[in-house]
Amino acid sequence: MNLFALPDRLPEEEVTQQLLTAPGVRVERILSGGQVSPEGFWYDQPEDEWVTVLKGEGEIAYPDGSKVRLQTGDTLLLPAHQKHRVSYTSTPCIWLCVFYPNGEEETP
Repeated sequence: MNLFALPDRLPEEEVTQQLLTAPGVRVERILSGGQVSPEGFWYDQPEDEWVTVLKGEGEIAYPDGSKVRLQTGDTLLLPAHQKHRVSYTSTPCIWLCVFYPNGEEETP
């Protein structure tokens, strides 16, 4: 697989491809074409997520109203349970995301 390869026509929905899974770790390539998170929806993940934009631009928004714009080559660490949403993506935008345990013990 070539991380930069794009289909001739981008689908209407985001495309998520799992590239690697191992105990506690998941690597995904996400192809976006202008999609954003639904209004009022917030990701609240139990694991840390390291993300980079391989091509294009994307924007992550936080509940406090702040935003981070990522361009090709930029990276961002989203700690476990950091609420966030995707508020902008270019057409196309290729994300590479690595999900892994945050190293803190969860208490029942």
